[in-house]
Amino acid sequence: MVGEKKISNGFIYFFGAFGGILFGYDIGVMTGALPFLKENWDLQSGSIIGWITSSVMLGAIFGGALAGHFSDRLGRRKMILIAAVIFVIGSVLSGIAPHNGRVFLIVSRIILGLAVGAASALVPAYMSEMAPARLRGRLSGINQTMIVSGMLLSYIVDYLFQGLPETLGWRLMLGMAAVPALILFFGVLRLPESPRFLVKNDKLDEARKVLSYIRSEQEINSEIKEIQETAKKEKQANQKTSLRTLLNSKYRYLVIAGVGVAAFQQFQGANAIFYYIPLIVEDATGSAASSELMWPIIQGIILVLGSLLFLLIADKFKRRTLLTMGGTIMGLSFIFPAILNVVIPNANPMMIVVFLSIYVAFYSFTWAPLTWVIVGEIFPLLIRGLASGVASSFNWLGSFLVGLLFPIMTASMPQEAVFAIFGVICLLGVLFIRTRVPEPLGRTLEEIEKIGELKGAKKMSKEMNA
Repeated sequence: MVGEKKISNGFIYFFGAFGGILFGYDIGVMTGALPFLKENWDLQSGSIIGWITSSVMLGAIFGGALAGHFSDRLGRRKMILIAAVIFVIGSVLSGIAPHNGRVFLIVSRIILGLAVGAASALVPAYMSEMAPARLRGRLSGINQTMIVSGMLLSYIVDYLFQGLPETLGWRLMLGMAAVPALILFFGVLRLPESPRFLVKNDKLDEARKVLSYIRSEQEINSEIKEIQETAKKEKQANQKTSLRTLLNSKYRYLVIAGVGVAAFQQFQGANAIFYYIPLIVEDATGSAASSELMWPIIQGIILVLGSLLFLLIADKFKRRTLLTMGGTIMGLSFIFPAILNVVIPNANPMMIVVFLSIYVAFYSFTWAPLTWVIVGEIFPLLIRGLASGVASSFNWLGSFLVGLLFPIMTASMPQEAVFAIFGVICLLGVLFIRTRVPEPLGRTLEEIEKIGELKGAKKMSKEMNA
């Protein structure tokens, strides 16, 4: 259309992934706010501390599922806008919680979690549908860079606000999340809808227009044709997407793979470090947690550097290779401190923090970004929104349980033993990758769907011949 202002692909990819900033900020901000909130409200119970910290993840469990469901009906873009509004509401409510209003704060953070969960489901799906197959890993990895940048931002804000009166500091830390939420809202107003969603809803002209921003003319024609063929098959089947659809033998293999990776990422225990690192250092050294806010910044820098490394190597190594290597070293980094604590009882207490830093380094360019790359690219079009939401919900269920149970577990057993349990889960995650997850690198979304169909057909044939 003459005179129409074209949207740059850089703008699309940047704001398409910007939801990760909010996602990351709200994961990280409680790390610094908790020590001050703990003093201000005189929080002594491990369960209360766990509930306040993990309440965001509880909301995210439902937010991911709801966003996935409604994004298949309303579109990815519209749901991201709704999530941004909920971000603002939840952030403001958290910041103005009345003194000792524990229930009020928990409920406010559950509301905030609805938006966090929505972002974790919508952003990978949107980015994978906008990115060409050859760049899908790298561009989807931008989401992880945004997440860890949001975490680092929250750690820096926490550090800068630590000199304020404790009753004011933690409120500003939590309330500041409204600022990037507003930026996201106004940025997404200019974003186009996902071309795959448009084709699925018979809006071919709009889909072609969106693809013209980010593809060559030759790529547009072939991609439109490929998406149309997939959509035609789905309409002929006259299937309605529901949770039962996810269990269909045609999709089950890929659903288990994607949901399993998402669940393992959290049950491996990474968020125990991100939520509680000041308290972990306090337990190891005896120093006050409120004076250890430099450690989250160090962890945040490691995460950002790791995410940038991933952008360089994302499409040069197989997904399964990186996940195997990362999961193995992560598991050993958790298990070694427990072994050394038995062999050398008087070892430097900071040893555990060194091993946790090694864990974070390898997590940052393997499981952290690749989980969302796989969630974004492994599900067939018909079920992508719903399946991404379910995967996100399982991911947040793990995050919720880790956030809730970690302070309770460390109150009843040594920290080294708790992390050793997480280490075993890391190694189980590697076994899952090697046996249950197909390699998606370099394949189109439609080719990945065919792999799932073949796996499902083989399994059905074996069951019928048994």
